[in-house]
Amino acid sequence: MEKIIIDGNSLDLEKMVSVCRNGVEVEISKEAKTKILESRKIIDDIVKDSKVVYGVTTGFGKFADVSISSDDCKMLQRNLILSHACGTGNLLPKDVVRCIMLLRANALCKGYSGISENTLNTLIQMLNKGVHPCIPEKGSLGASGDLAPLAHMVLPMIGEGEAEYKGKIMPGREAMKEAGIPVIDLTYKEGLALINGTQVMTAVGALTLYDALNVIKISDIAAALTVEALRGIKDAYDLRLHTIRPHDGQINTAKNLLALTEGSSFVTHQGEIRVQDAYTLRCVPQVHGASKDALNYVKEKVLIEINSVTDNPIVTQEGDVISGGNFHGQPMALAFDFLGIAIAEMANISERRLERLINYQLNDLPAFLVKNGGLNSGFMITQYAAAALVSENKILAHPASVDSIPSSANQEDHVSMGTIAARKSREILENTTRVLATEIMAACQAIDFREGFELGKGTKEAYKAVREVVDFIAEDKIMYKELDKCTRLIKDGSIVKRVENFVKLDV
Repeated sequence: MEKIIIDGNSLDLEKMVSVCRNGVEVEISKEAKTKILESRKIIDDIVKDSKVVYGVTTGFGKFADVSISSDDCKMLQRNLILSHACGTGNLLPKDVVRCIMLLRANALCKGYSGISENTLNTLIQMLNKGVHPCIPEKGSLGASGDLAPLAHMVLPMIGEGEAEYKGKIMPGREAMKEAGIPVIDLTYKEGLALINGTQVMTAVGALTLYDALNVIKISDIAAALTVEALRGIKDAYDLRLHTIRPHDGQINTAKNLLALTEGSSFVTHQGEIRVQDAYTLRCVPQVHGASKDALNYVKEKVLIEINSVTDNPIVTQEGDVISGGNFHGQPMALAFDFLGIAIAEMANISERRLERLINYQLNDLPAFLVKNGGLNSGFMITQYAAAALVSENKILAHPASVDSIPSSANQEDHVSMGTIAARKSREILENTTRVLATEIMAACQAIDFREGFELGKGTKEAYKAVREVVDFIAEDKIMYKELDKCTRLIKDGSIVKRVENFVKLDV
């Protein structure tokens, strides 16, 4: 893509990622510019006529009843940013920061926020020239928008705070100067328009969702490799079984497993070696499928949110200014809690398949998949590490959205905690990716202990992709380095791309 045109209505995950991770430039559509100018005129007229409107000529939150003179309205917006920039914790990664900027710009393009074209253009220039505000990850309740982190986004725009530019963190004013972007003075409502929204939680959650859609395919590939390594029973994936319980994710997973193992001589039929497999093999379509259905639900919500107006007050096209609650993150909080739970289940079942691969009491393979056991420990402790990650996920998967705490002197008396939910889902995905990398490595190791068999159409390609970077482990070596290699293959999409050259995988 050469350039992404944003209009507030047509952003999708692929366009989003191209901007956030691949540096594709952004441009505002002509139609959006017209709407922005019309919305801005309404705000200017309100100030000119000295009308009392929340956030324009009044204070914020509990101070909504305090009128602000037209002379002080500009200072009001600057003070808003300075006072609200009180985040803490590690800085959000660059791709998330870029996503926050993009999503905020896209929302403002809808023309319901009263921002000036110049201010929005400043944000676009920062995105296109790579001036990335330093935004701490903690401090948002996810209810009156992501106020604290979004205030940090705005600081460099007004010559304050810090920003990363060309790999170096520097004062915001300096970064803007080096990039050739003039700093701005915020005018009526602009500070509020920039920080009152759900873009931080949505950016973190949307990028996590995008990566999870890759990882759920990896789950199917890992399961198929394990099924072959353990000479699993293919009958459990017969579509006649799944079409009579027609959940989309379940059916798609069964199709994937059949396609991945097509032509395999490893797999068996019921009664050949055993009558039934354990649930972690037999119920892969049901378990993976449920997570897929959850991810698709979250995707539906994310696509709505990234093309929505989430600030307050709203400037309608009829000229009314309505104070409501579109900034409340509850729709995304529930979705991102669900996202975290769905991802955690991928790790849960993967770690149990890993146990079946390395535990000699559950298979006919060498203990811990190593020759000269005792002298060598093989894959013994890889399961420990995976189990630790799975247990951590169980804690992280506790929903954030069931909690609330009053703020702003009880004016804002119910909050979503959606940003916490999104951050937790990202951490769960990181853990889950490592667990799946461990299963895949173990499955390839187990496959190498069996001779005279042929892998399936898709699993063969996954096996080749792994073996190009990770060798058979004949004797103990530093395991984390090997696991790191396999983890990178998952994160960069190499395994999925390799497999999908031969087998199309459905989510």
